[in-house]
Amino acid sequence: MKYKLWVRRMSISAPKMTVKSHFPWPLKALFLIVVLGFGGAIAMWMYDLGRDFTGHSPGISKQQLADLNEKVSSLTAERDRFSTTVNAAESRMNIEKAAQEQLGHQIKVLEAENAKLKEDLAFFEGLLPNATGNQGITIQRLTAELQTPTQLRYRMLIMQGGKAPNFTGEMQLLVTATVAGKSTVLTFPGVGATAADKAAYKLDFKYYQRVEAELTLPEGAVVKAIQAKVMDKGQMRAQQTTNL
Repeated sequence: MKYKLWVRRMSISAPKMTVKSHFPWPLKALFLIVVLGFGGAIAMWMYDLGRDFTGHSPGISKQQLADLNEKVSSLTAERDRFSTTVNAAESRMNIEKAAQEQLGHQIKVLEAENAKLKEDLAFFEGLLPNATGNQGITIQRLTAELQTPTQLRYRMLIMQGGKAPNFTGEMQLLVTATVAGKSTVLTFPGVGATAADKAAYKLDFKYYQRVEAELTLPEGAVVKAIQAKVMDKGQMRAQQTTNL
């Protein structure tokens, strides 16, 4: 029996035997962890390599962001500086413009006053000899000009020479004109004038009285001359005529 078993084991039909090495499970777990860690390290290295290659590296992005922030801050500061300068320049221009306008207005007023003073000076220079001459009423420098087709503006100076009391009287104006193709003489104040209208032609002065006013003419009137008269209780004391 033993001989048969020995022959069977030694023959080709004998059963196969497998030899297996036995490793404890802690070593298997450690080996698995090392493999996974190595694989993860390779994966991270490949990921970082890909980001560096495409230009999306976190380190580069932070540096670029810092540079951009610095440029933005610099440009903002420069813009604020330029804006302040422009605002200051604009304010100075507005102030200078207002000052120029005010000066221009003052110059016009002064020119008008200067022209008025020159006119008055020439006016009185021409009247001075009469003012120191014989007693009597005189009309000096009668002038007239049309402001509109129906408005005639006149001015004159009525003086009393020598030593005399206050003169009281009235003034009368005669305007020679052509109205509707006919020559006529318009009298101011006219017939039927009210007391208020007549009051505008009253005279009351010691040495002189300056008269300046406007006359209303009929439509289409063509003025040729104007004559001024000084009346005292119905008697004419002085007269002067000027042509237009």
